[in-house]
Order: sequence, then C-alpha cells, then structure tokens
Amino acid sequence: MATPHDTAALPVKGGAAPGRPAGGSPADKDERRRAKLSRRWQRDARWSPYAFVSPFFLLFAAFGLFPLLYTGWASLHQVELTAPTDMNWVGLRNYTRIFDDEFFWNAARNTLTIGIISTVPQLMMAMGIAHILNYKLRGSTFYRVAMLAPYATSIAAATLVFVLLFGRDYGMINWALDFVGVDPIAWQDDKWAGQFAVSTIIIWRWTGYNALIYLAAMQAIPQDLYESAALDGASRWKQFIHVTLPSLRPTILFTVVVSTIGASQVFGEPLLFDPNKSASGGGEHQFQTLGLYLYEQGWVNQHLGRASAIAWAMFAILIVIGIINHVISRRLRASS
Repeated sequence: MATPHDTAALPVKGGAAPGRPAGGSPADKDERRRAKLSRRWQRDARWSPYAFVSPFFLLFAAFGLFPLLYTGWASLHQVELTAPTDMNWVGLRNYTRIFDDEFFWNAARNTLTIGIISTVPQLMMAMGIAHILNYKLRGSTFYRVAMLAPYATSIAAATLVFVLLFGRDYGMINWALDFVGVDPIAWQDDKWAGQFAVSTIIIWRWTGYNALIYLAAMQAIPQDLYESAALDGASRWKQFIHVTLPSLRPTILFTVVVSTIGASQVFGEPLLFDPNKSASGGGEHQFQTLGLYLYEQGWVNQHLGRASAIAWAMFAILIVIGIINHVISRRLRASS
C-alpha cells in the first residue's frame, strides 16, 4: 500500500521550473547589448570609409570610366554623330587614317610648339615671381591673391581681350610695335605669330598659379640651410642656385609634367583666337592643336569613330608623359 511519502507530487499545469528568470539577469542583458553595439561598431568601422568615398567612384564610373571605355570601343567602329547607335566594325582603320592624315601631324606639331613656347617662359617667370614673394614684402598677401586673378578669369573673357590686344589694325600690341618702327603683324594669319599669341594667353593665365605652387614649396625649405649658406659667404643668387633649386626639384618636375599635360589639351584659347571662331585653328590650320583637331573631326565633320581614335592617341601621349615622369622621379630620388 502506497504511503504519502511514496507518491511523487504531480507537476502543476502551467507552472515553471525554478531557475533563471525569463530574459536573464540585468548583467546578462547589459553584456548582450554591449556585444551587439560592438558588432555594429565593427561593421561601421569596416564599411563606413567605403560609403564615404563611394560617391567619387560612382561619379568617376559614370563620367570618367564609362566614356573612356566607350570611346575605346567607338574608335574601332565607323560611327557618325547623326547616328551614334549605328556602328560598323572597322578595326584599326580609324587609327591608320589619322596617322596618315597630314592635318593630324600638323596639329601634333602645333601642340608641341605651343607647349614649348608657353611652358618654358611660364615656369621660369613663375619661379622668379615666387622667389620675390618669398621675401618679406609689404602687402605680400595682396600680391599672392593677385597671382590667382588670371587663373580665376574665364578663358573666353581673357582670350577675347587678347584678341583685341593682338588686332592687326587697331590692336595695342601692333600700336606699340609701330611706335618703335616695326611693321604691323597679322597675328591671326601668320603661323608663328599666331602660336606666339596663343602661348601668351596661356602664359598670362597659368604663371600665377605655378608661382603659388613654387612659393609654397619654398616656404617649406628649412631656414637653417640659408643661414648656413650665408655664413659660408654665399650671396642670395648662390643661395637660390645651390639651396632653393635643389630643394625644389620634385616640385619643378611636378609643374613641368602638369604643364605639359595641360599644353597637350589646349582647346579654348586657339578656338576663340581664330577670327572665324572655328575648329580649324586659323585659315591654314596654323595654330590648330590636337584638341581642336579632335573637335573638328567629331563635331564638325561628325566622325565620332575617328574622333575617338584621336582621343585615345592623346591618351597614349599622356601615358608616355607619365612614364617619363616616373623614370625621372626615380632617378632624382636615387641621386638624392
């Protein structure tokens, strides 16, 4: 016969076994919350930088990478501006045609000469201006701001002013030349005169910009070097030759490369300097650059495939310039 001690107590329906309270203790809740925040912080630290830089890459893909790839594809086809979706595969024929075109080589020679005429005096003048501004002058801040005024001026406005200055019959330049006994020069009709005039516009616009770059680099040179040179009896000219210029070699190389790239892409100045405002660069193509030649083929003659081939030829030129810059930079670092 069963006794009360032998009978197990039946569990109560709906009851709960004794143990931890539902949801855990407050310490457990706080630990889980900290772990969750830690994981969220790790995800934020890992992916936030990509989110911050993603707008640049999206814009670059839309307006940089896609046009680059599309022009490369279009350069292998015969495609017209009036029907950009009708493409006929021609392979490398667009490249062979432009390389056999005398106008392409004429534009390349003009680009080279305008680049040399504008870059060399521009950087030399910028170096001299920066050297002067590097000394303590009264109102130096005003002069530094004034150096950027040509750079901030519109290309169209500046070029139209220079067109008036270089006018054949009523221009101020010819008036000054006539004052010293020189016959008037047809700046917009002669080849070398036209290239010199276009280069003058470029020099006026970019000298101050490069001067400020040189000035910033000069101010980063330790003054101890100048003091040591002065104690050794070096004049200011010798200090400039033996202290300033060696210290500015990387900056000079940078400005040379950037100015060369800019000279290879000159477009607005020769376009607006032409009296007919056409892409021919003068009546005899005397100052037509590669940029104008590309515009003429693509938007005047409506040969988009050929214009794309010209664009990629210019891109190849920039790659060569970049390789030369890399080789020279390595040699300068090795020598220093």
